[in-house]
Amino acid sequence: MEDTSPYIKDISSAEFQQEVLLRSREVPVLVDFWAEWCGPCKTLSPLLERITQEAGGRFELAKVDVDANQDLSAQFRIQSIPTVVAIRHGKEVDRFSGALPEASILAFIDGVMPSELDLMVDEARTALVAGDNTAAEHMLRQVLDQKPDHQEAGTSLAALLIDKGETEEAMIVLGKLIPDADVERLQSAARLRGSAGIDLTELEAAVRADPSDGNAQLELARALAAHAEYEPALDRMLDVVRNNGDLKEEARLAMVDIFGVLGSDHPLTVTYRRQLANALY
Repeated sequence: MEDTSPYIKDISSAEFQQEVLLRSREVPVLVDFWAEWCGPCKTLSPLLERITQEAGGRFELAKVDVDANQDLSAQFRIQSIPTVVAIRHGKEVDRFSGALPEASILAFIDGVMPSELDLMVDEARTALVAGDNTAAEHMLRQVLDQKPDHQEAGTSLAALLIDKGETEEAMIVLGKLIPDADVERLQSAARLRGSAGIDLTELEAAVRADPSDGNAQLELARALAAHAEYEPALDRMLDVVRNNGDLKEEARLAMVDIFGVLGSDHPLTVTYRRQLANALY
């Protein structure tokens, strides 16, 4: 299949991050999983291409040959083809399988296009990039006034609030959203950020005065984490897990919060998750 417009591309695994996930932050991308031997694909693909051309850039079409890109098929759990997956802001928002009629495809596309509220969130994010946090916050609050569980507006506002130290409101905002990976990461960040205002000098003095005081150790560890000093924070939390039975679970959860902020592949997460498992079991 040849590309027929600037809005239609054949995509390989190597190009997927740039051409689909990153591109979907600007316009929605429909990913058509197909194969040369698939009869229904030969019916659906030309129809998708024509609809994409007629849309004039409202969305883009990425065509993925499942035989040549089996890793992508596995990643998206493609069980039959053709399957079309709609991606916005790097995430799947909907999908369908089979050679649907044109009216059904158009209805599907209408369902995944950005709403007026979605466009307001995009405008708010543009303001954030430009450094106008006040305007961004105002727009995000307007969106959430109309739809309190708007996922992108909620996570964007929560991130702003956490940066400002308003962690309690951030947790309220996040509590209204679907608990996906972004929400969980921000909840972890909010819990850690809550200790940012505590005086490190006083906490360090309390620990020196009584090194066996698990509460003081844990408070110092949280404050260190709030200042992004993750490794010494994890060291102290791990020590509490090992030596303070009553505080073991609290310290474990604090370590999990740091893992959530750093990400599962971060070297500190990998190292300390293993040490935490050894300490617990």
